[in-house]
Amino acid sequence: MKISSKVVAACAGLVMLATSAFAGPVWTFGPEDQGLLKLEYNGQFQLNHRDTGSGSKGNDDTMEFNFRRNRLALIGLYEGFGIYVQTEYREDNNITPFDVSDGDNSSFQLLDAQFRFKYNDAVRFQVGKFKHNITRENLEACEKPLTLDRSVMIGTPFVDTRDKGIVMWGNLFDDIFQYRLDVMNGRNDSDSAAKSNFRYGARAHLTFLDKETGYGYRGTYMGAKKVITVGGSYSYEADVAYSNTAAKTGKVDYKAWSVDLFVEYPIEDIGTFTVSTAYVDYDLDDAYKGANPDAGTIGQKGEKNGGYTKVGYMLPNLPLQFFGRIENWSYAYWGTYDQEVDWLSGGINYYLRGQSLKLTLEYAKVDFDKKTAETEDFKTLTAQLQVIF
Repeated sequence: MKISSKVVAACAGLVMLATSAFAGPVWTFGPEDQGLLKLEYNGQFQLNHRDTGSGSKGNDDTMEFNFRRNRLALIGLYEGFGIYVQTEYREDNNITPFDVSDGDNSSFQLLDAQFRFKYNDAVRFQVGKFKHNITRENLEACEKPLTLDRSVMIGTPFVDTRDKGIVMWGNLFDDIFQYRLDVMNGRNDSDSAAKSNFRYGARAHLTFLDKETGYGYRGTYMGAKKVITVGGSYSYEADVAYSNTAAKTGKVDYKAWSVDLFVEYPIEDIGTFTVSTAYVDYDLDDAYKGANPDAGTIGQKGEKNGGYTKVGYMLPNLPLQFFGRIENWSYAYWGTYDQEVDWLSGGINYYLRGQSLKLTLEYAKVDFDKKTAETEDFKTLTAQLQVIF
């Protein structure tokens, strides 16, 4: 892929923008100031270069500045009760994960809105809108990944990264074992779904050395922790769709399971090594074989299985981290039957103030085994500046 001088100049501009970041403001309230309230801003500003999408035939290079994330969050805590409210403005991006479009897709949304209650370390609750539990990848913090971002192919059928519902979770046996049990909306579309049902899920992990005890994970701890965590998840929703939407026949269920492993180990004067891998299976009862299958059962978020492996190495005396990702997915139907997709990417993170001020450069190559009008190979170079206040 050719990289023009405009790309190099714009990357230099991103570096010049990286000055300093500060912690968000924190207020106290209540008797003896026991309550805490914090305001936080998270932003990821990107320069993308795609080797397709422009020109009369759509096969010329495309370049774009955009915001990947642009968020304001309010976090509160008082006597065992907590809140987490987060909004997000999504820019009108032309370069999307799998194509280039001119459509207006900007939006403003309430991304998270949750009430939290902690009875003790073993029994906690979250109620509202928050991340679902089917994969570790989804639960890794958006601002603390190892690679540029999470997998875009790990997406769940009929649900985005968040869902509305309730989860009970906690840590047991000296924080070695963590469990989660949730009841969520699932497909929130009673008109098109075969039946309106909740989605039920469970997740558990075993974590060793320095424990992972929070609801969310990180893609890297930047050498601050030694972690070995093995996890697994299961999710189920009955009558989620029809295999023939025209006749409204052929009710199908949603079933999914995943397993994952995360290891990060710093070695003094040598560096920090990170390995993260997972496998996921999304089953929709072969709805794609129907005469007129629901659109949500096919394509990028339809019936599929596959996974990823991510690796990283951070230098011992320089805040520079190298990373790579390899993914392989088998789709029941995406443009054609039995589609295979490979995603290869690699790059660097340079931490100016930890995750609060970080510059990332990543190159990604995506190959479809079977080429169709909606499944064409492409390459993308992305420079990203992350700021957390």
